[in-house]
Amino acid sequence: MNAKERLEALSQFLIAHRARLQPGDVGLPAGSRRRTPGLRREEVAQIANVSTTWYTWLEQGREIKMSVQVLERIAYALKLNEDERQYMFMLALEQPAPAAVVDSPPAISPALHRILSELRECPAIVFDRRCHIVGWNQAAATVFLDFERIPAEERNMIWLLFTRKELKALAANWNEFVRGFLGMFRAFYGQYAGDNWYSDFIQKMLDTNPEFKTFWNHNDVSSAPKVLVEFRHAKVGKMLFDLTTLHVQGPTDLRCSVYTPAPESETEQKLRGLMRRITESKENILR
Repeated sequence: MNAKERLEALSQFLIAHRARLQPGDVGLPAGSRRRTPGLRREEVAQIANVSTTWYTWLEQGREIKMSVQVLERIAYALKLNEDERQYMFMLALEQPAPAAVVDSPPAISPALHRILSELRECPAIVFDRRCHIVGWNQAAATVFLDFERIPAEERNMIWLLFTRKELKALAANWNEFVRGFLGMFRAFYGQYAGDNWYSDFIQKMLDTNPEFKTFWNHNDVSSAPKVLVEFRHAKVGKMLFDLTTLHVQGPTDLRCSVYTPAPESETEQKLRGLMRRITESKENILR
């Protein structure tokens, strides 16, 4: 769309979202009877700490100077969710909104839990933009590690790849496997450049694992690497998986890595037998 269409769309968007809010939604007294539903322009301007004139011009679709900081305050005043915030920024500045800083790993939805459990013969791991593991299925715990037994603060895919010897022994093509994940991690690092957590974590990795520096200096970048992974499992031997990483749509930036048994291999049968033996072993313990 051209500039005029963009600003007109922005105008309609702002007016519509202002109309949805009541004074009580933003901590303002109801005051006198209102002729139109929603907040007044001067109330939005007050919350966003901008002049009423400037906000009026913004709603009128005029070509005025807009900064990231001011738009963030508008998003806060109108209580926009992440998708709405991104939409407003694209209309206003023709660029995405800066990534919001999140301090704790997000929870995954019941629907995603259901998807993980349904992938019975496909190990699957869900991780956030910092590569913190936030969900997995039984197949993943069988092939990789029992993530439940790992302290939450250490449950990071990058950290585990470089600190757990059993993972390095598992992947026959470990170098390619690691470079794929580091490429994805670097993509996150660039996208969330304002999050100081990345600098601290990278320095921690450099200080604790000399091997990390070599891989990190390759500067690989990949939003969703696709790799044929060869595992050498201690109990069942060679296993081949096609690794596909999917972006989980929603308010949090999650990825789901799914390891699909390679066709014309015995991987699925081996995994099914391995999981059956583990289940039988647990049942015997409970008897």
